[in-house]
Amino acid sequence: MAITQTSDSEAYRDAIGPAQVTSVLPDGDNPIADYKMDADERVIVALGYKQEFKREFSLWTTFCVSFAVLGLLPSFASTLYYGMGYAGTAGMVWGWIIAMIFIQCVAMGMAELCSAMPTSGGLYYAAAVLAPPRYGPFAAWITGWSSWIGQVTAAPSVNFSLSAMILACGSINNPSYVPTNWQVFLLTTLIMILHAAISSMPTKRVAQFNSWGSTFNIIALVIVLITIPAAAKNTPRFKSSHEVWGHITNLTDFPDGVAVLMTFVGVIWTMSGYDSPFHLSEECSNANIASPRAIVLTSGVGGLMGWFLQLVVAYTVVDIDKVINSDLGQPWASYLLQVLHPNAAMAVLGLTIVCGFSMGQGCMVAASRVTYAYARDDCFPLSRYWKRVNSYTQTPVNAVIINAVLGIFMCLLILAGDVAIGALFSIGAIAQFVAFAIPIFIRVFFVGNRFRKGPWHLGPFGPYIGAVGCAFVMLMVPILCLPSATGSDLTASLMNWTCLVWGGPMLAVTIWYIVDAHRWFTGPKVNVEHAIHDIAEIVSDDPDEQPSVEPSSGDVKAN
Repeated sequence: MAITQTSDSEAYRDAIGPAQVTSVLPDGDNPIADYKMDADERVIVALGYKQEFKREFSLWTTFCVSFAVLGLLPSFASTLYYGMGYAGTAGMVWGWIIAMIFIQCVAMGMAELCSAMPTSGGLYYAAAVLAPPRYGPFAAWITGWSSWIGQVTAAPSVNFSLSAMILACGSINNPSYVPTNWQVFLLTTLIMILHAAISSMPTKRVAQFNSWGSTFNIIALVIVLITIPAAAKNTPRFKSSHEVWGHITNLTDFPDGVAVLMTFVGVIWTMSGYDSPFHLSEECSNANIASPRAIVLTSGVGGLMGWFLQLVVAYTVVDIDKVINSDLGQPWASYLLQVLHPNAAMAVLGLTIVCGFSMGQGCMVAASRVTYAYARDDCFPLSRYWKRVNSYTQTPVNAVIINAVLGIFMCLLILAGDVAIGALFSIGAIAQFVAFAIPIFIRVFFVGNRFRKGPWHLGPFGPYIGAVGCAFVMLMVPILCLPSATGSDLTASLMNWTCLVWGGPMLAVTIWYIVDAHRWFTGPKVNVEHAIHDIAEIVSDDPDEQPSVEPSSGDVKAN
């Protein structure tokens, strides 16, 4: 798109129209276009990027992807060990509701950023634009790599749990059958390939698939919430409220208060999908309103329904130790067999498996958009391949493929045992949480009143809500690294490897930035044709004569 000559800057600006977003284009710089852009394209162009995707996601379908990534039922099933195994039923019910209040603050702070900067780069882009002068590229580098590490490990960890649940069904039906690590790995690999194929489809098909999956997730969750209390076989059917709420079963070597804080890892991991609308915002219609709404809706609905599920399990569980240490190797399956008759337990486990498949696919979609966005700004080796958009599907197929290949290689950890593969769960929680907090922290403590709000915002409460969310993240980062045992009780199988599996790669990329990347990495790159001078000036048709500009990482500006 180009304009060859104009002497009427007002007419040009009328054609472009205003975009109520934070922009990386310097004041007075205008994108060049010879047609009238719609509202969504004005927004993305003001952010410095061409419109390359079809905008076929709505508020509902965007919410569906994020709710699929959230995957309450399979996520809860995968992390039941952390909630129940650290502090018992009181830790579950109190831990979830306390953590959700603070997680909602993080989600609202993120939504405010999304409204101002609705781009696939999401948190990475916001950190670059909002950081103080000279620190934008480094802030983007750290945020981007932490976010990407969390995103790329999400699908493998979800699919590993899904495979374990599927094979646990075989063990339930045939007690003599014991799944091998090779069988778990091969099944996980098959699921990864299926998810990659679905995620490479055209945007409309991906949206439809996730809409169906999330609808099923919601229906299945409601069915489970009704079925377990109604069909529980125990006598008495429910525990007393005093036992559920007032008795902390501390299975760690730390004080009760710390044990309850440690249960938050399950909440944080389960609730880590609400950033997906941010990454899908370039494919969403009315993105700077619909995407932030989807973020808050995902966190709010997910938090409330997740707490209901916590209550159901807390009131019906009989023997926590047998659930956690069952030979099945799957606490959720052990719990279901403990409280339900076998046929009902298998039915609920089947619903969980279908929901888990939808969740893994949602994780694959979100991760591919993050990979595409970062490759677009040359963050990765061979970025020119990963940032290509397939001409037929209009989706980043190459990004999907590289994520799937990396995920399959990660799943080789299954062959090394439970301790090694458990690292995928720990890295996802802390990596995403840190990435969520960095741009919110910068917005609250460094930008102040210079922040250009989008059409969805928190008004005067924005900085305070963001500060509360950041404080919670700072508290939880060391808690997420604690093992359940200390002293002589601490063994390799009980060790929390989060410090190593997240801290090691982050240390490596930090050293890479200091030694080399700071020379060539400048943060988000403008890829639209634009004029640094006033549009009234004559603009040449020759692209070699077009003026260029590097985005400003320190100043918050708006078109």
